[in-house]
Amino acid sequence: MRGFAAHKPDVHVCAHSKPRRSGSRPAQHQCHLPQQLTNLRQFRPQHSKQPARCRRLSSGCKVFALDAAMPFDFETKATARLRAQTSMRIGIVGFGTFGQFLAKRLVQQGHKVIATSRGDYSSLAQSLGVHFFQDADDFAEEHPEVVILASSILSTEAVLDSLPVQRLKRSTLFVDVLSVKEFPKQLFLSKLPAQMDILCTHPMFGPDSGSGSWHGLNFMFEKVRVGSGGNRQKRVDAFLQFFEKEGCKMVAMSCEEHDRQAASTQFITHTVGRVLGAMQLQATPIDTRGFKSLLDLVDNTTHDSFDLYYGLFMYNQNATEELERLGYAFDAVKKQLLGRLHELARKQIGFTSGRPASPLLSSNGARSSASAGPSTHTGIPEIAEAVAATFVDQHDGNAVR
Repeated sequence: MRGFAAHKPDVHVCAHSKPRRSGSRPAQHQCHLPQQLTNLRQFRPQHSKQPARCRRLSSGCKVFALDAAMPFDFETKATARLRAQTSMRIGIVGFGTFGQFLAKRLVQQGHKVIATSRGDYSSLAQSLGVHFFQDADDFAEEHPEVVILASSILSTEAVLDSLPVQRLKRSTLFVDVLSVKEFPKQLFLSKLPAQMDILCTHPMFGPDSGSGSWHGLNFMFEKVRVGSGGNRQKRVDAFLQFFEKEGCKMVAMSCEEHDRQAASTQFITHTVGRVLGAMQLQATPIDTRGFKSLLDLVDNTTHDSFDLYYGLFMYNQNATEELERLGYAFDAVKKQLLGRLHELARKQIGFTSGRPASPLLSSNGARSSASAGPSTHTGIPEIAEAVAATFVDQHDGNAVR
């Protein structure tokens, strides 16, 4: 072994053994340790001047411990080799909040990350271990294996148009992480060269909800277009494994199905959160758990930009229908509530006639079809007026006060 002294493989003399009699040489004994451990000198660097420490065993043999650190670490080296084999060169276009959020985790897993953006994020990128390029041409000439488009929904098309894709390798994998999926899917298919691979994804979390562990958080994806080469399929799988290693729940789903379901979940969540935010709700000393959950919803949704909310509406064709359904549902609940109030008011003034209810509202709170004009929200003054008019008519014009 390089850097270590030669040794005698058969017998070692323990200088610390107790002599048999005064003036005699120490006793020699066979060591039952493996042959390569029978002499301490093979493990002691020649330059080491620290003495070996030994401890007598019950068998009479002494075990030596080294003070000097071993000059090799097989586990660390094996881990480094494995990381080198699975590491990818990943480029991020759009180094805003979400781009930085992804870059930090990618670097932690040993991937080489480069980035470009309209703004100058050089200092911040350096602190995260990311190589930043202000010029998109310089970024493309680094030939990343994977390009993640992390721009906003509204700017995605303009960002893609400004990216010099002709300078990238023809087999580059393009990945989007937008909250809508049909739009980027069709955009990539129409604008990217046919040789490039496309992976549409939606991490169902962000810098706030994913600030800690990603374990159990949903990650939706669709392999839109992947070349026939074996390495290209492995590259897609390796990228998805990044999220698997972080503990995400992987959900394979078409972009079309994603948008249909997201309109009923994500868009409605943002809508309700913003409506409650517009009410300027405040915490009180007697808050229930349900109200605290509403405050959390307001906090989570209003931290996102309005451009994101508008993008969820503008680029998901299912959002308009869901917004109308929400309006209808609110009207139905309101009419049911006011209809109950109408019935109570009729009973309190002693009106028990079998005459049909006022044309403003039916008994179940729904607007009568005979009512003229467009549908409008009915308020309490209108109900009171209708009740009073009905009562006056029933009592020959003598209103009760």
